[in-house]
Amino acid sequence: MGDSQDKGHFSADIPPDAVEAALRSVERKARPGAAEGEGDGAPVEVEVTPGEAPADDAASLRAQVELSQALGRETQKKLEDVHDRWVRAVADLENYRKRAQKEREDVQKFGVERLVKDLLPVLDNLDRALAAAAVDDPLVEGVKLVRASFEQALARHGVKSFSAMGQPFDPARHEALLQVPSAEVAPGTVVLEHARGFTLHERLVRPAMVGVSSAPTKDAKEP
Repeated sequence: MGDSQDKGHFSADIPPDAVEAALRSVERKARPGAAEGEGDGAPVEVEVTPGEAPADDAASLRAQVELSQALGRETQKKLEDVHDRWVRAVADLENYRKRAQKEREDVQKFGVERLVKDLLPVLDNLDRALAAAAVDDPLVEGVKLVRASFEQALARHGVKSFSAMGQPFDPARHEALLQVPSAEVAPGTVVLEHARGFTLHERLVRPAMVGVSSAPTKDAKEP
């Protein structure tokens, strides 16, 4: 030391390589489990434990709720479809039952309609026989009894006769066979009846065969 140096001042020259080596040695000792002789400058792997992520859990829970709601809506729709089909099936079955009941009743009521139509001419012939017979003919009373018995048998099955004489012509119940000019009654009035009409349980079986009045014709030349 020279005299020019301050008293108590210490100076030493340390090479830079020695300082870097000392720092690396300290870092290796500070890392637990560091292997001896690791190369200088080797990357240090740090294990990081992820913490809780509340935002991710909320998103997952919301997705599960939305999925459950979608499945619930789909199940509800299926149940509604099944219920609608069940209601329609019940309604169809009830309608079928009513139709079957009505058809059965119609068969019971109108099943003899064809037979009645075949028997009505027999009754017409009895009427014509009575109309053509002489008053003092001994068979008239017998024919009247037969005719009355016949008509009563038809009535027990719902067959009724009706007359159209003197009534306005009704195309729904009468069948016009001819027109009769007449000044005594209004045009369109039934003035002749060839055969009576018949109904079966209020259903028309045969219309009345009638002649309908018309306005009298005027002479082509006047005096």
